[in-house]
Amino acid sequence: MNRQRADSEGSMRPDDEVMPYSDDETDEELGDTSDSESEGEPEVPQPDLEPRAPDVGWKVKANDRPYHQLPEFQKKVFLCIKKSRYSGNAIKTYKYNVLTFIPLNLYEQFKRAANLYFLALLILQIIPQITTLPWYTTLVPLVVVLGITAIKDLVDDLARHRMDKEINNRKCEVLLNGRSEPKTQTSCCQTCNSLKLMVSFCCSFQESRWRQIQVGDVVRLKKNDFIPADLLLLSSSNPNSLCYVETAELDGETNLKFKMGLRVTDEMLQEERQLAGFDALIECEEPNNRLDKFLGTMLWNGERYPLELDNMLLRGCKIRNTDVCHGLVIFAGADTKIMKNSGKTRFKRTKIDELMNYMVYTIFALLILVAAGLGIGHTFWYDQIGSKAWYLYDGLDYNSTYRGFLSFWGYIIVLNTMVPISLYVSVEVIRLGQSKFINWDLQMYFAEKDTPAKARTTTLNEQLGQIQYIFSDKTGTLTQNIMQFKKCTIAGRSYGNPTTAEGVSLDRGKPVDWSWNQHADKKFQFMDHLLVANVKSKKDKEAMEFFKLLSLCHTVMVDNKDGELVYQAASPDEGALVTAARNFGFVFLSRTQDTVTIMEMGQEKTYEMLALLDFNSDRKRMSIILKFPDGRIRLYCKGADTVIYERLAQNTKYRETTQTALDNFANDTLRTLCLCYKDISANEYEVWSRKHKEAQLVMVDRDAALDRVYEEVEKDLMLIGATAIEDKLQDGVPETIATLAKADIKIWVLTGDKKETAENIGYSCSLLTDDMHIHYGEDVNEKLSVRQATRRHQAPTNFRRARQRPEESFFTEPGKNALIITGGWLNEILYEKKKKRRRLRLRRLGRRPPPSNPQDGQPMNEWEKEMRQIDFVDMACECEAVICCRVTPKQKANVVSLVKKYKKAVTLSIGDGANDVNMIKTADIGVGISGQEGMQAVMSSDYAFAQFRYLQRLLLVHGRWSYIRMCKFLRFFFFKNFSFTLVHFWYSFFNGYSSQTAYEDWFITLYNLAYSSLPVLLVGLLDQDVNDRLSLKFPKLYIPGQQGTLFNYKNFFISLFHGIFVSLIIFFIPYGAFLQTMGQDGEAPSDYQSFAVVTASSLIFTVNLQISLDTSYWTFVNCFAVLGSIAIYFGIMFDIHSAGIHVIFPSVFTFTGAASNALRQPYLWLTVILTVGISLLPVICIQFLYKTIWPSVGDKVQRNRKKYEMQMEEKKPKQEPFQRGRRSRRSAYAFSHSRGYADLISSGQSIRRRPPARSGAQENIREFARREAENI
Repeated sequence: MNRQRADSEGSMRPDDEVMPYSDDETDEELGDTSDSESEGEPEVPQPDLEPRAPDVGWKVKANDRPYHQLPEFQKKVFLCIKKSRYSGNAIKTYKYNVLTFIPLNLYEQFKRAANLYFLALLILQIIPQITTLPWYTTLVPLVVVLGITAIKDLVDDLARHRMDKEINNRKCEVLLNGRSEPKTQTSCCQTCNSLKLMVSFCCSFQESRWRQIQVGDVVRLKKNDFIPADLLLLSSSNPNSLCYVETAELDGETNLKFKMGLRVTDEMLQEERQLAGFDALIECEEPNNRLDKFLGTMLWNGERYPLELDNMLLRGCKIRNTDVCHGLVIFAGADTKIMKNSGKTRFKRTKIDELMNYMVYTIFALLILVAAGLGIGHTFWYDQIGSKAWYLYDGLDYNSTYRGFLSFWGYIIVLNTMVPISLYVSVEVIRLGQSKFINWDLQMYFAEKDTPAKARTTTLNEQLGQIQYIFSDKTGTLTQNIMQFKKCTIAGRSYGNPTTAEGVSLDRGKPVDWSWNQHADKKFQFMDHLLVANVKSKKDKEAMEFFKLLSLCHTVMVDNKDGELVYQAASPDEGALVTAARNFGFVFLSRTQDTVTIMEMGQEKTYEMLALLDFNSDRKRMSIILKFPDGRIRLYCKGADTVIYERLAQNTKYRETTQTALDNFANDTLRTLCLCYKDISANEYEVWSRKHKEAQLVMVDRDAALDRVYEEVEKDLMLIGATAIEDKLQDGVPETIATLAKADIKIWVLTGDKKETAENIGYSCSLLTDDMHIHYGEDVNEKLSVRQATRRHQAPTNFRRARQRPEESFFTEPGKNALIITGGWLNEILYEKKKKRRRLRLRRLGRRPPPSNPQDGQPMNEWEKEMRQIDFVDMACECEAVICCRVTPKQKANVVSLVKKYKKAVTLSIGDGANDVNMIKTADIGVGISGQEGMQAVMSSDYAFAQFRYLQRLLLVHGRWSYIRMCKFLRFFFFKNFSFTLVHFWYSFFNGYSSQTAYEDWFITLYNLAYSSLPVLLVGLLDQDVNDRLSLKFPKLYIPGQQGTLFNYKNFFISLFHGIFVSLIIFFIPYGAFLQTMGQDGEAPSDYQSFAVVTASSLIFTVNLQISLDTSYWTFVNCFAVLGSIAIYFGIMFDIHSAGIHVIFPSVFTFTGAASNALRQPYLWLTVILTVGISLLPVICIQFLYKTIWPSVGDKVQRNRKKYEMQMEEKKPKQEPFQRGRRSRRSAYAFSHSRGYADLISSGQSIRRRPPARSGAQENIREFARREAENI
């Protein structure tokens, strides 16, 4: 075993098997204990078994509404206005009402800087001294943008209104008039535990709406009712107050959960008159969002009863398989746990979002500079020219400086379109469409479970095309999390390989025939006939004891469904072990509060259960203490070899042979558990039982107190053997990892499994290869310590520059490197604090280490600790693969945070269980796998699907397309706005910098709304450089997204200079064409209105043809958008330039006949063609040169697209056979196992029939989705 040890110098090696810090550690546990430690070797503290009252912050009195209105329960809400701190049960998730919608929605929208900017412009346009544009040129686009957003918000809020109304008006039965009159007489007998209540007033359950329920009310619920509030379960129609609930609306899981009431309330609160006289006082924790924890006490009839989460029915759950139950309202409405969890989650933003915001700020700064320059120009122009020309006199006595000031604000208005008003709305529309494409992708649909891919957010799609690091869980993510009992070792002999009943080994065998066992699970397969023969003969006592332990030591619940036993286990491992015992003749039949009944080789036996010591991630084991029919008391225990071997008796047998078998099982990537037992005398049990009962009453740190008591009995164990369970890789995992690696995406596996199992899985799934140099925690710690010691000896002037100076590589040897590190070493390397329990163990194993010494590599300050973290991240990022094993959920999130913090990299986390939620939320992108461990990961994720192999399509196809589309959209969006706006800048040199516009007013208003928006929007939705199959065939196409080369400040300034060039051409070529010319009718066409028409027409043709050149994937809608935009421009222009509309609105439409007059001149059409041609010719030439001389990988693939597609059709790659890693490793136990139902079992219950599984989606829905995807 790899235990922690202390050498002669006092240095410590971290014990990889010691649990690192956990998620629920307290400040005291992480606090400094140097005072106590400095006094030598302290004794291990004994558990504090004296009950202590918890910090009570919430009191509930049953059947007493006036109690909760007392002044002590009032809180101040505004000035002197107070109200009860207890919420009513009505919920409010909507944001607006009839009166607040307009002001509140506008307030929220104007918190966005762009909208506030355009509002300020609108105000400026009201000032006559500076306005040069009509107010509607800004108002119309602003109203359209605000209106679209407001309509979306209104539709969403109306849906919330309807949902709130429906929920608040649901009905349930509430006990009214309970204890409302002080006439209840109580007669209590001291010699028995019965309570007789005589109620002299009328009380009954009456139908009431949910919104009328209050804290302290008693509620009656029936089968299939939703739970209206957080209730304390009082009684149930099921035996022992058992209640079944479905928590689908709470955590997404459809399997049933078990809740139970206290025995005292179940026995004494069955009838209405008893419930009406119920007057208990509940003291518990304040309302919070912890769905996994509740702590309180009930004071009733002079007794205190502990309350836990298993006693609570939470709002949002549904009553199942229970006819009637009663509950006391503890938290109502906004105080319920589900409502506390409905708060805002951390808002994730993409790198493009951040870059786009900075670019908008840059545009605004450019706008200020340009406007200031033109304002100064107007000041000098007025001094030298304007003030001396009598025909320019405007009757205003303003000096040149003031006129320049007014001109500055005038140009702020004229050039305002440099800041794109419709940018954010367009981006949201594009993202929404991209999310729908992910949802509709049938190649990411898992038919076996009827599970499609789901984009649970619409704001992160393009970030999928920039992933640099993937952090993946192992169990259930890379593997199937479907456990199968494959091998075992019993009394030093291993079983599981193909063997005959006589013990002859076979190269290939057939599965065991279980027809001799009527209770056997026919799906269970086992290849070793010898073990079956030994069990059937009943001669192998150790084998009999082995399977008896598996059938008794567990927290599995059993249901009888259509005459067949159905096991409901807290984890797949547990279910696999009980199923194995069932097939070998030890069938778990039923359990009650105090007994476990099994069938041993056809004989039914019942064992009295004295105690059940449940599993948790710290203990990594579970035990059960049973009283045999012959009076013997025995403890059965199963758990990780690392904790079991520490607790074995000195004279135990089979230690070495079992260890060898564990090494072999780990080599086959099997998950292992050690099984052992201990006989306990009656006196020993009595002493321990008293301590156990006292620990159960502790109200502070109850779990820790119980764990300490468990330690006293779980020692001096006798080893029986070990089990080995197989968790197969999911289909396509090796191919997916290999493909992602070719895309230069680095994959880190963060798992709770043993190092040996994680390493072998790494080889199996192609994460690790034979040509890699593997570095372990010891080597990593040594390299980091050397680097840190070297840095300390540097000059102080260089000390602070260490972070900026590039350092040499950590790995001098050539070739690929991989890192495998355990949670213990991770803490040691990063100087994380450990729990006090671990420090106590260190002191027992050796003397205390000396204080930190600058020479030993330990940190001297926080800066050195940070540099150590940076060094670790740098080293890990130099590796091709990283595996962190034996890590807790908190450590997983910390590793992701380190890479995000120090590498500024885009990260993705993927997992399937509750222990992956923290990691998923921490990463830039969180992906949930809907697997065997519930829906917590999916509910916390940004994207969800059913198989790991779909990740390559999500990233290399949808992510890459989304990134390319968004980059193209933004580049062209900025370009078209610069091209449009800067024409005013060139025009200013010819109008005395007087803030005059080069276009007609309505053209300025409609340019971004109607004339140029649709083609670029469709490029952002539909464009693709290569198809999906080529995107997967050539993963290198993904690299530009990681490097951010398609949209950055370089691209932004290219778009800016491109816009400057186009605006220059669009202005000066028509200017030269109009200068000193004459039309066919003998009249000069060089009037301002004709010039505006020609420049506007040239601009529309240029921007629409430019987007056509940039479009890689043409569809009918693209053609319609380009041609339609041009047609809409001419249609609207001729309408607003007509005489008819001028007659109706003479002051608004002033360009009467301008379009028809200008465009009837062939000379001006030639001018438009020349302008457009010169604007587009340089772009065409540059694109040709780049694709010919400096082609990118994408250009090469596009050029040979037909050839590659033909090759893919002719030959399809053969799937490589699956190969396991062949390195010798130790055990493979994972402590990510779930806590069982021990508390529930100890309280007593029976199992009822579960409802049938929900049917999948209807075929017509799938067919509809398939047709939609094909149409797209």
